[in-house]
Amino acid sequence: SQRNALLKYFGKNRTFDQDSLGIWDVQLIEHGNNVHAKRNAFLEGFTPIFQKYYELISGGKEKVSIQYKSQLLDADFEEVLKESLQKDLTAEYSTTGIHKDDLLLKINDYPVKKFASQGQQKSFLIALKLAQFEYIKEIKNVMPILLLDDIYDKLDDARVKQLMNLVSGNDFGQVFITDTHPSRLAVIFENAAIKCSTFSIEKGSAQLSTNKNSHKEPEISNID
Repeated sequence: SQRNALLKYFGKNRTFDQDSLGIWDVQLIEHGNNVHAKRNAFLEGFTPIFQKYYELISGGKEKVSIQYKSQLLDADFEEVLKESLQKDLTAEYSTTGIHKDDLLLKINDYPVKKFASQGQQKSFLIALKLAQFEYIKEIKNVMPILLLDDIYDKLDDARVKQLMNLVSGNDFGQVFITDTHPSRLAVIFENAAIKCSTFSIEKGSAQLSTNKNSHKEPEISNID
């Protein structure tokens, strides 16, 4: 923001001072390279976890990937800023840098946004959530609470069943799931011998019922 303010000042006053701009460039390069390295390291550890969960949810039907898109992957940050200087002066803001970084989400080597079905997009999102859960648990050494909202929306029965079997294990601890049909998830839990508590909420009042056909400890709460 400070570099952008200076670029705007140059444009407004029709002036230019390389030394003044260089002060901000030095700091932008230092911190930008650090952020870039952290993002790279994160994705190296996070992506395999995400791919594992997507494969479990989808039954291995599709291959997914997360690619880090950055101008710094193939170029030095200082050179990137030098090459974009004239463009920055014209635009009066920084047109290159780590703030332009992005993630390319792909399924079978095609962009998820354009080529994935709604069910595949929902599976992608849930796999990201589960990977985030595991990553936080390992890094912070704490057990997060997993929240899954309206999982039947855009997912077929097979993928929902895979997901329920997955999150019902001890690896996920306490899980809260919302659904608009009271009996739908309960049937899955009963067939899989998973004990759960169901809260039906109507007009601000909650009623609790427990799956009595299982001998496992309560691990899942299904809020309708």
